[in-house]
Amino acid sequence: MRSRYTAYALHDADHVFRTWHPRTRPDHPPVDREVEWTGLRVVRVEGGGADDDTGIVEFVARSSGPHGRGALHEVSRFAKRAGRWFYLDGDPA
Repeated sequence: MRSRYTAYALHDADHVFRTWHPRTRPDHPPVDREVEWTGLRVVRVEGGGADDDTGIVEFVARSSGPHGRGALHEVSRFAKRAGRWFYLDGDPA
């Protein structure tokens, strides 16, 4: 989760793409160069440990951009595949 936030903050679409589960990822990840990500707060984590195959992360990510300041509050689902964690999808919280 934190590496994906950092990738969005650095506008690293390649990392966002590589950490998105192949079953659900778009052809072009939504990385907006006009948005500046200014903070991440993890609200809760379920699963996601070394012995788990799935995990959930609820977070709030703050941003600023051409339309002002905002926050993304999401509950994200992750799955482990070949020993690596991948973002599956998320729902607004």
